[in-house]
Amino acid sequence: MFVGDEVLLEVSFAVARERLTHLTESGALITTSEDSYSRETGTLARVGAIGLSKLVRVQVRALARTEQSAGIALRWEAVGPGGGLFPVLDADVRLTPAGEHVTLLSMAGSYRPPLGSLGKALDQAILHRVADATIRGFVAQLAARIGGGQSGGATEKPAPNRAGSSPPAGEGPY
Repeated sequence: MFVGDEVLLEVSFAVARERLTHLTESGALITTSEDSYSRETGTLARVGAIGLSKLVRVQVRALARTEQSAGIALRWEAVGPGGGLFPVLDADVRLTPAGEHVTLLSMAGSYRPPLGSLGKALDQAILHRVADATIRGFVAQLAARIGGGQSGGATEKPAPNRAGSSPPAGEGPY
């Protein structure tokens, strides 16, 4: 299954790229990933999946940088007891210039539901919405960190909340 989201940031590409690099190198990006994943797996626990794993292994790798693109690849994988009941997410987070002081932050990824045909049926019924919410939450947190002056003292500001965000699940390309 494919998932993704995007948001416009009112910050130049150069500043956004610097901040993403800082978040990745400082480990703050991993914390943001774990927060997003844990919050949504907590939602699963509330709908009856008792005792499932919330411990997440996050792997991050830098992607090729150009004057028009920067990004990272990441993998979210639940580990520990019950970890195999969650899908593994592989996704790319990209920054691209969208104007002199505007940058597009996008995330596109894929996952395969666990548990074979039962997992596919559960994914179609509800789990895909949880995956979409997880991605939207992560992109929103990352947008706040990149656009919110977390690095370097630049004075540019984030776009209004969720500006440029993709439409709700089922209404967009993901």
